[in-house]
Amino acid sequence: MKVQVVECLSGMKRAKGLIVVIDVFRSSTVGCFIVNNGAREYLATERLELAREIAAARNGKVVGERVDVPVREFDYGNSPTLFENLNLEAETLVHSTNAGTRGIVLACAQGDEVLTGSFVNAAAVVKHIRRREPEIVTLVAMGTGGTMRAQEDMMCAMYIKNELEAYPNSFKTLKKFLADVDSSRKFFDEERLDAPESDFDLCMDLDRFDFVLKAEVVQEGCVRLQRIDSDSGEKA
Repeated sequence: MKVQVVECLSGMKRAKGLIVVIDVFRSSTVGCFIVNNGAREYLATERLELAREIAAARNGKVVGERVDVPVREFDYGNSPTLFENLNLEAETLVHSTNAGTRGIVLACAQGDEVLTGSFVNAAAVVKHIRRREPEIVTLVAMGTGGTMRAQEDMMCAMYIKNELEAYPNSFKTLKKFLADVDSSRKFFDEERLDAPESDFDLCMDLDRFDFVLKAEVVQEGCVRLQRIDSDSGEKA
């Protein structure tokens, strides 16, 4: 098995094989919370306008964040804290963000299989990959806005790579470092009501979930993410 790491939307051009799209702060993390809390259907789109259209057609709600789009324009913000204790049974949620959801859609156009990955389900991702035994695995660290390196995404990619290759990891050291990087500042800014401090700890809650989210194309620009249990390899 060859494991490669690429970054941002530009790096997606080199992604192939089994692709894992990583957006720790926060879409890949939020997706796990949404599915864990019972959403009937969880979709991801590359464009906010498309997310709104699909949500309207399916009597669903839009989740996410976009540059220059006020938080009030979404039914739910892109925050795991919002979903931690929220019952989403019978809900259809359509997710649209600056980097992560765009990356998922692009990956589906060129990968043999596409998953999302984050610290909250890192062990499940590793277990799934080992079960599948693909020739090539591409870990895509989506970065800030999909254009600039984000340390949390790169480090998550390297964490998963190390686990796959049986190389030692030190998550305690990693978490301490990430608390001080630029992309974490929003969680400790009292004026950022859309990014509570609790989001940081939830995004860094290693192996909280024992499933992966696998993407399948629904229509152009939109994918459905389905839960695959790490132990059985079956859809839940």
